[in-house]
Amino acid sequence: MKTFKKIVLGALALLVLAGVAGWFSLDKETRGLLRALPTDRDVLFWSQAQRDAAFRAMDRIPLLAKWHTVAPGAAPRPLPPGPPLALGIDADAFLASQHGAAVLILQGGRLRLERYGLGFDAAGRWTSFSVAKSFTSTLVGAAVRDGGIRSLDDKVSDYIPQMKGSAYDDVSVRQLLTMTSGVRWNEDYGDPNSDVARFNNHRPEPGVDALVSYMRTLPREAPPGTRWHYSTGETNLIGILVTQATGKPLAQYLQEKVWQPAGMERPATWLLSKTGQEISGCCLQAAPRDFARFGQFILEGARVDGRPIVPDDWLADATTRRADIGIPGRGYGYQWWTYDDGSFAARGIFGQGIFIDPRRQLVIAFNADWPSAQDAQAAAAREAFFRAAQKAVDEEAAGRPG
Repeated sequence: MKTFKKIVLGALALLVLAGVAGWFSLDKETRGLLRALPTDRDVLFWSQAQRDAAFRAMDRIPLLAKWHTVAPGAAPRPLPPGPPLALGIDADAFLASQHGAAVLILQGGRLRLERYGLGFDAAGRWTSFSVAKSFTSTLVGAAVRDGGIRSLDDKVSDYIPQMKGSAYDDVSVRQLLTMTSGVRWNEDYGDPNSDVARFNNHRPEPGVDALVSYMRTLPREAPPGTRWHYSTGETNLIGILVTQATGKPLAQYLQEKVWQPAGMERPATWLLSKTGQEISGCCLQAAPRDFARFGQFILEGARVDGRPIVPDDWLADATTRRADIGIPGRGYGYQWWTYDDGSFAARGIFGQGIFIDPRRQLVIAFNADWPSAQDAQAAAAREAFFRAAQKAVDEEAAGRPG
């Protein structure tokens, strides 16, 4: 009997040791995720602790979605360090107040600031949410230059035949890009019955893409081109359109057109819908430095070996006001938020963003987990941070640093 007890206790001890060894063999993002694992797919309604763990590990939650990987090239673009930018504010305190994971500033192509929070670092991937919309926009431009999309004035149903007969049958590609379709959509992040909360759980008809199945049921509220209304569903529809036009999954096209030629350093991942299509209005996971590299790529004209991957006038159109959003000095381009001073930004809920100011050669990449999807106070503080960076660049150029 004593011998049997010793065998059982020895086996239990081995199991414990194996478990401990297995735990510590995991990277810190996976360990953090296991401590606060979300139990459902409703990202908008997770607790902050769950979001803190999951936003750095969205591509490790099989419950949530599958994903495609975007591989980097063999030669990452260097980010040479520059002298610290004299912001006049405490960057660490600012990041903490934002419940931020990362903030990076490139100016003149040099890394002028790099800070991390929430136990995150340069090796990890953070989710983008709607920052992905501006990546998708760039792929539309690439598809136009490649000839897959003939004209922005073509109808959506020319590329997605299953949209024929729906409210989108009269909507152009350009109107999708500027979110002026006139089709009804509810983007209320706090409403579990809103379209943005429900569409990813929609059960499609057999043989129909999940998003197409959902979007073709939506009714018209206004004539196409007559009003601006923010709709993540429409960016997701753009992604399907690009895939149809190019014959390539969006992640593959991003890899070919941007990720490898622009010199991204680390793999990215793009979450998929139930029917295997990248959720193009959301859900691209990447390292903070690669978000910054994308901003620099756009700042430099989206060029590879001196040639743009988009039409010559694409970025001028995409990053300036194409639709009035009802805020003085602001507007919406082709999936970019615009400022009348010539700067523009990609933005995602819970505090993700890439801010680009061509005149000052300034790129600011930002990742966070705000207390709520939209937080007016945090957003205002982040805008003030952008203004502080612009002021610092101006004072440095005038010989008055700090």
